[in-house]
Amino acid sequence: MVTASPRPSRKAPPLTVDALWQLERVGAPSLAPDGRQLVCTLTRHSMTDNQARSQLWLLPTQGRARPRALTACGDKDGQPAWSPKGDRIAFLARREQEGERDHTPQLYLIAPDGGEAQRASRFAPGIEAFKWLPDGRGIVFSAWVWPELKGAAAQSRRFKAYSERKETGYATSEAYYRHWDHNLPEGRVLHLLRLDLGSGRITDLFEGTGLELPRDGEAGATAWDIHPSGQRIAFQHDPAARKRPSNRLAVAELDLRTRRVRTLADDPQWNFGAPSYHPDGHSLALCAAETGRSHKALNELALVEGLDGRRPSWRVLTARDWDHDVEAPLRWADAGQTLLFAAEQRGRRLLWRHTLSAAQTAALHPEGWVQAFTCAGDTLVLAADSAQHPTRLLARSLAAAGSDTPRRLERWNDALLARHRLGAVQELTVAGARGEPVQCWITYPVDFDPKRKHPVLHVIHGGPYAAAGDSFNYRWNPHVLAARGHVVVQLNYHGSSGFGFAFRDSIMGRQGELELQDIEACTDWLRRQPWVDRERISASGGSYGGFLVAWMNGHVKTPGRYRSYVCHAGVFDRVATFAADSYMERPRDLHARYWEDPARVAAQSPHSAAQHFQTPTLVIHGARDYRVPDCNGLAYYNTLQARGIDSRLLWFPDENHWVLKPRNSKLWYQEFLDWVERHDRPATPRKKRG
Repeated sequence: MVTASPRPSRKAPPLTVDALWQLERVGAPSLAPDGRQLVCTLTRHSMTDNQARSQLWLLPTQGRARPRALTACGDKDGQPAWSPKGDRIAFLARREQEGERDHTPQLYLIAPDGGEAQRASRFAPGIEAFKWLPDGRGIVFSAWVWPELKGAAAQSRRFKAYSERKETGYATSEAYYRHWDHNLPEGRVLHLLRLDLGSGRITDLFEGTGLELPRDGEAGATAWDIHPSGQRIAFQHDPAARKRPSNRLAVAELDLRTRRVRTLADDPQWNFGAPSYHPDGHSLALCAAETGRSHKALNELALVEGLDGRRPSWRVLTARDWDHDVEAPLRWADAGQTLLFAAEQRGRRLLWRHTLSAAQTAALHPEGWVQAFTCAGDTLVLAADSAQHPTRLLARSLAAAGSDTPRRLERWNDALLARHRLGAVQELTVAGARGEPVQCWITYPVDFDPKRKHPVLHVIHGGPYAAAGDSFNYRWNPHVLAARGHVVVQLNYHGSSGFGFAFRDSIMGRQGELELQDIEACTDWLRRQPWVDRERISASGGSYGGFLVAWMNGHVKTPGRYRSYVCHAGVFDRVATFAADSYMERPRDLHARYWEDPARVAAQSPHSAAQHFQTPTLVIHGARDYRVPDCNGLAYYNTLQARGIDSRLLWFPDENHWVLKPRNSKLWYQEFLDWVERHDRPATPRKKRG
């Protein structure tokens, strides 16, 4: 039985970096078919070893039984999924078993009552994501393969030869060749394959077709779905001959018996994804965005009907006034009468239920940040966090949702959190650019006293199509950032997600303009508060937030208005950033290509205002950042140094767009907070002569 959470004492210290990395991180849950149990990953980090370890845990959704560890031998056990009969759990891992070591992730099977997990695949290129076939006899998985080869044996031989090569050069003629922090596997594409669990035989379902899954691989197993009969697979793909990062996607269906492929949704004005078959197999749910209207169009909920006929047709399900971005996965519930999905709304990521018969969409779990969810029968399980706690697992009844109280299924982090205090969090609205309301989240230090003056730290989110809000956040945790007495302010400026299409689209072609007006309006509001030290306001941001901090350095007109800046992975030079993996997308945001309209690009680039820089800045960047290549951070730092401006560089040779290693994260927080605190100190008054 889950017990009440202990409360921290009034003398407990604020949350520290070390405590942050001691928290157990809960992964996406998978429910047993009967809804009585779930399995999830639990990741633990060691500051001493500078490593992470992920295990599978089994939890009851009903009764008094306690959670228990299901696996113990692996280091990176992940993506657990129950078999259709509930007698086995499949997961991905890299292990050493019977003298054989995995060099890439392989599929393992384990019984829910425990025992030793058994390796079920031996596919040298490795497995990216998978789903069970409905009869439980096989698995469909995605993997990077050489499209010109035939058979799994040939793939394994090529992989062995490639892995043992001495050359390190990467040669390509592809438009899409890197993503976030890695090059895409050279010469390979992402295919769907079938694994027969009885024989171990692997069949490439796309072999010889020219088909492939989207190369970014971000959709994982939501990029395809298996028909309830097990005889067909719907999948998203790029229909263009030349694959590019910005291309729209279509959805097609593969008949596993005949290998025939037919189109289910393909429209030059729309982008489709996240296919999900109705339980009866006669229709298919989709995400659909009208990208012909705008490349940043929001995903709507759509339905493909007539799957048993020759010409299926699709239609949008959400109402015309629906102004939220539908996110994968899409899950059918209530015997196929409703669809469940997540979508952001005003700094929260809610779970929504769309009822087909009534054509109505309503929030099912209207609080916090839903990180993942799953359902089976009447049981719904959520993995959700909030500004006041990390991710928790909650169970509730679908039939009673809205009137019931979610049942918490674990207490993994409660004892640790009881040793630390978290400051209060407040949501408010200020008048921003064009007089429009913008949302602001304030995290107060644990010893906040409204009768005293406190320093303020802006923490500007990235994206820009993201949002700060009711979420815990490990990389930029506001409670840790407030631990030295700062009031932490997170503004959802124009362009942020969760506030509708018009708000999101408003910054296109003039990036930096409205956002700065929002930040300045928020700072004006802060300066009017009696508890704010007007002389100690700083600003920080990462990615697009880093761009905005660099932008502020050249465009804030009042000298000394901000005591210091922290720019993490920020865009500094728009032309140099064409080296990014997103180089096809950025000209759409700027409404210009640098070789066609250099003036318009330069007008949205912080480096163009370098002559106005004067605020002390800490620049942070990782060498493995392919989204904002580190030439941006180095050029920004060098510019500050060349102009004699107080500046410091923190550069990581082994980190990407984020800082993911425990020791590096500790150094990141230390440098960050030391920098801001040092510049918050009042200047030492000069002694009078005589």
